[in-house]
Amino acid sequence: QVQLVESGGGLVQAGGSLRLSCAASGRTFSSYAMAWFRQAPGKEREFVAAISGSGGSTYYRDSVKGRFTISRDNAKNTVYLQMNSLKPEDTAVYYCAARYWIVTMNDADFGSWGQGTQVTVSS
Repeated sequence: QVQLVESGGGLVQAGGSLRLSCAASGRTFSSYAMAWFRQAPGKEREFVAAISGSGGSTYYRDSVKGRFTISRDNAKNTVYLQMNSLKPEDTAVYYCAARYWIVTMNDADFGSWGQGTQVTVSS
C-alpha cells in the first residue's frame, strides 16, 4: 500500500491561493490514481479533484473548476492541488487518497488516505 502525507494547508484570505502537497511512499506511485477530498465541520466528505496515474486525465467537482488544478510529479512521488481564488466555502480539512490503476470520484474506492491538512479561508 501507499502511505500519504499532506502538507501546505493554512489560513488565507478570500481570493488568495494555497498549494497543497501529498507525498507518497513506495516505488509504484505512477500506478495509482490520486484524488483530493475535503470535509468541513458537520459536513460529509466530498470529492474535489482526481488525476490518473500518468497525469493524462483530470477531474474536478463543478464548484472548483477554473480555480483548482490537480497535478502530479511521479519522479517525486507527489501530487499537488493548486487552489486559486479561494472562497470561504472552501474551508475544510483536505485529504489525499490513492487507488491502484483506476481513477474514480467515489471515496469508498480509495484504499489509502492521508491524515489531512486544514485549509481555512477568511472573508
